Order: sequence, then C-alpha cells, then structure tokens
Amino acid sequence: MKVSGVEKAVGIEVFFTDTKGIGGRLKTFPEDFIVDEISILKTKPGEFTIARIRARNWETNRLIRQISATLGISRKRIYFAGTKDKRAVTTQLIGFHLPAENVKKMKISDVEILDVYPSDSPLEIGDLIGNRFRITVRNTRLQDDELHATLKKTADNILSSGGFPNFFGIQRFGAVRPITHIVGKHIIHGDFESAVFTYTANPVKGEHKESFDARKFLGETHDFVEALKIYPKQLTFERAMMHYLVKHPEDYVNALRQLPKNLLMMFVHAYQSYIFNKILSERIRRKLPLNEALIGDIILPVDKNNLPDQKNLIMVEKGNQEKINKRIKENKAFVSGAVFGAETKFADSKQGRIERKIVKEEKVKKEDFIIPEMPELSSKGVRRSLLAPLKKIDYDVENNTITLNFELTKGSYATCLLREFMKSAEIMDY
Repeated sequence: MKVSGVEKAVGIEVFFTDTKGIGGRLKTFPEDFIVDEISILKTKPGEFTIARIRARNWETNRLIRQISATLGISRKRIYFAGTKDKRAVTTQLIGFHLPAENVKKMKISDVEILDVYPSDSPLEIGDLIGNRFRITVRNTRLQDDELHATLKKTADNILSSGGFPNFFGIQRFGAVRPITHIVGKHIIHGDFESAVFTYTANPVKGEHKESFDARKFLGETHDFVEALKIYPKQLTFERAMMHYLVKHPEDYVNALRQLPKNLLMMFVHAYQSYIFNKILSERIRRKLPLNEALIGDIILPVDKNNLPDQKNLIMVEKGNQEKINKRIKENKAFVSGAVFGAETKFADSKQGRIERKIVKEEKVKKEDFIIPEMPELSSKGVRRSLLAPLKKIDYDVENNTITLNFELTKGSYATCLLREFMKSAEIMDY
C-alpha cells in the first residue's frame, strides 16, 4: 500500500494494518467532521468566564483572533485547551478574562455560544481529556459486502491491538501548507531569516492561486513593501510579520514574535513531531510491537485521568518486563517514543538505536533545542505513547458513505485512525 507524498513529507511512512483501503473523501462539508471536546476543567466562581462554543469552519487560532477583534480585548485575555481544525464543526471551551455578560453579547458568523459560566481560573493548553468524533467518509471505492468486510477487518485489527499508531497528523504541520516543521528546523539552527521566508513565502501547490502568486513574488524579490500590496487580506499572520519587517528590516527574530505565542511554539514542536513520526514509522517497519514492552523500552504509566504520564518514565528491564506488560494489557501503561529535545531520554537496545539513528540522520543535537535568541521556544522534549488507545468504534454504512463514531485521548489525531481505513491520498486533501 502506497503512502502519499504529503504523508512521507511529515514522517508518516507506513501503515499499521494490511487491509485493503476503502478510499473515500473527508470533509466534503464541514458537517462531515464533528468534534466535541471532552473537558476535565473543574471550577468555582471567580474573575474569569468560560464559554462552551460551537464553531463551523473556524480554525482555532483565527477564531481567537476574530474574538479578540469583536470583543476589543487582547488575545492574552482569551484562553483555550486545544486547537481545532477549520473545515469542521467543533465544540470546545474558550476562557475569557472578562465578565460573562460581555461574552454573551458576542456575535460572530458561524459561531454559537452554548453555555457560559464564571470561573476562578483560565483555561490552559491541555485542559482536556480528549475529543469525541462523528466523521463522515463519502464516495468510498468499495461497496456492499466488500466494504462491510473491509471495515470490520480493519476495525477488528485496530481494536485487538488496543489502538493505532499515535502519529502526529498532517494538521500538526499545516493541512494546506505542511511546512511548520521546516520553519521549526530553521529556528533551532538559528536561521531565523529562512524561518520567516519559509512561512511567509514558499508557495505550495494546492493553495489558492492568489496566495500562491503572492508568496512566489515575495520569495523571488524579498520586497515586503510591494508584496503587501498583493498579499491576500486573509493571510493575517504573514502580513503582520511583513508589516513589522517593513519598519524593522532584517529583525527576523521579532518578526516571528508577531505571531501568537501558541502558533510560534508550534514550529519547534512540529519539527519534534516530525522526528517522532520518523521514529514510529521505523519501529513499525521493523515489526517491533507498539502494545508490548520490550527490554530497553521506556514506559509511561497512566495518570489520574488515565492519560499517559510523560513525567514518570519507567525503563523496561528483565525483572519488571512481565509486570509492565500486564499493566499495558490493562490499559494502565504505554510504550513510548522520543519527542526529541534538550533533555530527551533515549530508550535502550534496538529501540534506542532507532531513535538515535533518526536523530543522527536529521543532524540535530540536544543543545539545538536551547534557543538563546528565542528562549521561549526552547524545548526539553518528552516521551509520547506509540499507540493511540481506541476501545470502541461504531460505524454506519449507507451505499458508499460511512459515518464513524469514536473517542480519542488528547493529542491523538482522528485522521491517523481514518488513514488506516481509507489508505488514500484523499485523506490529506482538505
């Protein structure tokens, strides 16, 4: 089964299942991709306001920017737990350092406030357990008995394994322009000029012609003044960086700082995600298990929310291997892979050799992730579970259209589950 070029570009190089792909298309309509955030936030009345908001066709960063403009407040007074895709219908909590009555008056197209309540604390990134999905796949290439049989076989394969490969999905890198990891690589190497031009210029096939032509012009001329005359208004983040550089030529570090902090941090994190994807791909290629601990593996036990505890690492040795594998079967522990950074701990044995091999091929060192010019982007690195747990998946079939219902823990990508069913480049074409 052939992996798409876009997938390979972000380190997703293999499939976990060997079943036939059903094909199909995602996100024909935003309503085909419904996401409902599962929160863990417990609050009491205070100076903050939490709103449960349903948005149609809004990517989270651009929604926050619009909310900021609509309410006339700084982005720094708006909080959220997790980012959501644009071409979808999403429900999530958004926090405000603002009275509830101000939030209730907010009017934005395709945004609905479902609930508002006071809180003694703001939301922080990660303040959620996971997400509930209802996803429609249209125009599958299989039909009737063959479609039903393939769906069942793939689902059984994934459920019997306890889940699917916990790749960072294409959204991590930019669905239309998967280049955030390249920007991050430039940043950790201190090449901030290349980071800026990779983000603002660097046209990618498939984006709107107006954007493509504007980026091409900037890449060829490096003329921010003239480029601003033709850059589409919707490229707000790029334009903010360019306006800064018109006034402060060659100050590429602070040009990057014109971006929202969470987006800026995403660049380095995306490059770390790319390295993790490469490591996970190689482990699958070598047929090493994802749901069984080998001697030399590093294990993440679950925390109080039954999520992988990235701060509590356990090395698998002969004396504890049997006990750890019992915990894995009970969904109380996970085998991990390296999200490489300044303080990453490598696995041992052949698993560790895979991690070191990928890092060596990328020509990066731990100290590269300490960034003196932009210390806020420095990253220690973590360990991430190799398997995204999945206990249940329901699906309905009508002709060659499928609707799937499932829940995933935070940080896991629905598209990485769907690619195992679809095995089609169409999954990346939205």
